[in-house]
Amino acid sequence: MNRKALCLLALLAVILATVPVAGCRSRTDRTTGAVLLTFGTITGIPAVVSTKTSITSGFVAIGTFILQSIVKDPTGTTSALQDIEVSTYQVVYTRRDSGTRVPPTLVANLQLAVPVNGSGTINNLPIVRLDQLLNPPLNDLAQFGFDQETKTTVITIDCAITFFGHTLSGDAIASSPAKFTLEFTP
Repeated sequence: MNRKALCLLALLAVILATVPVAGCRSRTDRTTGAVLLTFGTITGIPAVVSTKTSITSGFVAIGTFILQSIVKDPTGTTSALQDIEVSTYQVVYTRRDSGTRVPPTLVANLQLAVPVNGSGTINNLPIVRLDQLLNPPLNDLAQFGFDQETKTTVITIDCAITFFGHTLSGDAIASSPAKFTLEFTP
């Protein structure tokens, strides 16, 4: 190799050594602090939901939802400043069947304290409310007995629920989404 080629190779090696490698240190959690908000036990998820009955009651709920706080570094020290205050949650809906219309996203306030290395329990958490039930495609089932788009009497929807809050020290916290499927009937 000539001197010019060796200089170019040396320069390329220096540049590559200083460029960070994408993804090497990425995390899947969306928190800025020292704790993670994860899911414990989830019970009472309805498999089949009657749209008319749900409109009468005003919502569809999960029986019990347990959130857990886990320290990112188990060998580190902990304090009450790592306690999490959950303030909101959202449920995003996607169609599992051939339909394209989905209920509007549910965003709601919630007050729940989850101590560091502890858990918090939510009973009867609404996952579908009137805003979702009274809009297409779910209101089609109640009004017409079938989905106007697909002409089917069952609408299958995947739900993804995410919780948001902060630690007492002010670090933003967001859980990964918990996912489950609901089948809506007239």
